[in-house]
Amino acid sequence: GRYLAGRTGRRLAPARGLTMSFRALLIMAFCNIAWALNVVVSKLAITDFSAPPLFYALVRSIIVAAVLIPLLRPLPAKLWQVLVIGLAISGGSFALLFMGLETASPSAAGVVSLSGAPMTVLFAILFLGEKVRWRRGLGIGLAFGGVLFAMAGENQMQTSTGLLLVFLSAMVGALGTVFVKRLDLSSIRLQGWAAVASVAVLLPLSLTLESGQFAALAASPWELAACLVFASLVVSIGAHTAYFRLLGEYDANLVVPLTLFTPILTIVFGAWLTGDAIGERLVIGGAIALAGVAIIVLRPSATFTRRFLVRPRF
Repeated sequence: GRYLAGRTGRRLAPARGLTMSFRALLIMAFCNIAWALNVVVSKLAITDFSAPPLFYALVRSIIVAAVLIPLLRPLPAKLWQVLVIGLAISGGSFALLFMGLETASPSAAGVVSLSGAPMTVLFAILFLGEKVRWRRGLGIGLAFGGVLFAMAGENQMQTSTGLLLVFLSAMVGALGTVFVKRLDLSSIRLQGWAAVASVAVLLPLSLTLESGQFAALAASPWELAACLVFASLVVSIGAHTAYFRLLGEYDANLVVPLTLFTPILTIVFGAWLTGDAIGERLVIGGAIALAGVAIIVLRPSATFTRRFLVRPRF
């Protein structure tokens, strides 16, 4: 394979791919489609099939934890940190997202979720000492401005509570993402422990705060089972595993920008599958926010790995 040589002529680690193969592009297309469809599928599960949102997030985490049980040993170092951070980037942020989807449309939720990237950078400034120059500052401003512009549209006023929950979901995910840097744990093992932490927290919350869990399963067993299998196996395990493998094969500069297709596809699928009303403000605000996130992703970071900037949730 290719090797990068130092000044002394010694062999160093194999160079990562400098151009992406057609196979890699197909895998990224699959990841983007899966991530975008996940928002729409979750909307259907919660509104059309009446699944309580905390319960839906709980069962999704149970499936992920069950599949990844073999990877839970040995116990990781800093176990409590792993559990808290895992909860933030998994069940915690997903539970807030699903609660928001009770009233918010998938398309609007996709746009508001773009706020996760600038919040990740802001938290990195606070906790990691990240330095931000004017270009990335402009990106942060555009991202937040576009999201706020889209949320202020008249067609979204009736879903303001739902969109606020989606925004909180992005905030919790961004906060957890920043501290992932401090963990010495592979992404797939982190997914397993994140699922365990999510089950431990969401189980008592769902039993205490929700009702109708088993009635929803009895009314639409196959439909909800299909939604949960898709959310847990196809998205959380399949798409995320494929994504992180590509990050191991190719430079993050090539892989991460391609994830910006996810919010675009979320809007498209929302309009197509759930009949979302795509107003002018949503389109303009989404475009502004997407431009800001693109600037954030493309600008180099000295202290924070960019691979989590637009995929903060498991």
